[in-house]
Amino acid sequence: MITFDTEPARYRHWRLFFAGRVATLALDVAEEAGLEEGYRLKLNSYDLGVDIELADALNRIRFEHPEVGAVVLTSGKERVFCAGANIGMLSRASHPAKVNFCRFTNETRCGIEDSSRHSGLKFLAAVNGACAGGGYELALACDEIVMVDDRGTTLSLPEVPLLGVLPGTGGVTRLVEKRRVRRDRADLFCTTAEGVRATRAKDWGLIDFAVKPGVFPGFVAERARALADRSDRPEKEKGVKLPPLERRIEEGGYRYPHLGVEIARAKRTATLLIEGPEKGALPETLDGILERGASWWPLAFVRALDDAILLLRANEPEIGTLLLRTKGSLDAVLLCEETMVRFKDHWFLREVIGFLRRTLRRLETTPKSLFALIDEGSSFAGILFELALAADRSYMLKAPEGPRIALGPLNFGGLERLNGETRLQARFRAETPDAALSDLRGVSLDAEQALAQGLVTLAPDALDWEEEIRLAVEERASLSPDALSGLEANLRFAGRESFETKIFGRLSAWQNWIFSRPNATGEEGALKSYGGGRPRFDWRRV
Repeated sequence: MITFDTEPARYRHWRLFFAGRVATLALDVAEEAGLEEGYRLKLNSYDLGVDIELADALNRIRFEHPEVGAVVLTSGKERVFCAGANIGMLSRASHPAKVNFCRFTNETRCGIEDSSRHSGLKFLAAVNGACAGGGYELALACDEIVMVDDRGTTLSLPEVPLLGVLPGTGGVTRLVEKRRVRRDRADLFCTTAEGVRATRAKDWGLIDFAVKPGVFPGFVAERARALADRSDRPEKEKGVKLPPLERRIEEGGYRYPHLGVEIARAKRTATLLIEGPEKGALPETLDGILERGASWWPLAFVRALDDAILLLRANEPEIGTLLLRTKGSLDAVLLCEETMVRFKDHWFLREVIGFLRRTLRRLETTPKSLFALIDEGSSFAGILFELALAADRSYMLKAPEGPRIALGPLNFGGLERLNGETRLQARFRAETPDAALSDLRGVSLDAEQALAQGLVTLAPDALDWEEEIRLAVEERASLSPDALSGLEANLRFAGRESFETKIFGRLSAWQNWIFSRPNATGEEGALKSYGGGRPRFDWRRV
């Protein structure tokens, strides 16, 4: 079973150290320590295990080291920064494993950019050796790229000429959307296997600085300090430790303090039941929140939810529908959210909101159907109502003393989707702007009122509830998983585009298709024949 929780003492591939306002993450991959057997992680190449450590290290910096304003990503090996995703791993992995690997890697890179945009944490790539494929894609996620200008170091995205695939963790998109490299230059760069050296890379806008070896370390330190000076993260506040997750894995699901996951494999469903906070136990002061730390309900539940989504993705490929349920007090959830918003400019609250934002995005990029079930005892309010807004459908029980929902301030901003819109804006498009709902903040709505406002999909009464939910779930399970994944991705990514939506909605779709074609993954395809002979291509354009 693949799990996604780790800690610095267990890292095999990254070295993390701190010097004042700057943290350094040095990639020093242990070749023999692949996540699975059958390949070696040569040339600082990476697999899912390497990226799991990177994602953990980033969260450690976010929460445990508020004094850090800039992170340097570099290599701990000589003459090689990173060769990208490991080819042996890709060639032997199943199609779902390849897709999930690319998805998680994309999310980690987008998380770097999200922290730069919202949390004041800046990133510098110090390219101190050959940098290819996913290695350059990691650099592209940073705010600045410094490349050593020597005789041997090159920069490349060689996936098309060497592997018959695409730079699948956002390379193509970031090249033209983020760095605004000219299309003709990008075309030449992406089809030139040997790559380019520092001078041309600088001229074409592929990097920010080309620096001679003798002054490279000092220049990197200078740029890192300059980036840290731009950060508003506090220099002298104490961080919040992230203890190991309290999680119990059983045959029928997973159990966390604020989340239960019940897996019904015969029905191909999993029910996620999130338990809201207890009203009397919620701190309402900043000191009280910081004293709770990682056990404070919003952070505790979102850590559990994020972990559960990843476990279901990696280990339960046949689970096609996630049923999202909540229980608890609407008032308690709203009170907690009001406290979050009151202190939202504090670094810790900002990081918690950022974690929520990224986890909701991870939920939306998960290729499983999402149904929100709003029944007796539910607490779909504010940040928990975002789950219903993220769902493909929402069902709300209509009964005299039935459940109620409520909007909170973060429904109107702070937890935006990948394209920068709130889920309310995405929901109504031209029909009803979210501003028209602003008067409903904190107002408890029953099923008929929620349906009239367009906030839920259907509202069956008590007589029909069980049967209607059963039929909806069974019908969903009878449909093609491939067709549903395509349908859901298209509908979830409606609205304006960003380079993040292009990565997940376009690039990922193309990469999925390419991964299933014999030119890439067939027995004579480029991934299988890499290093042992030339591939045999089917030359038809389709």
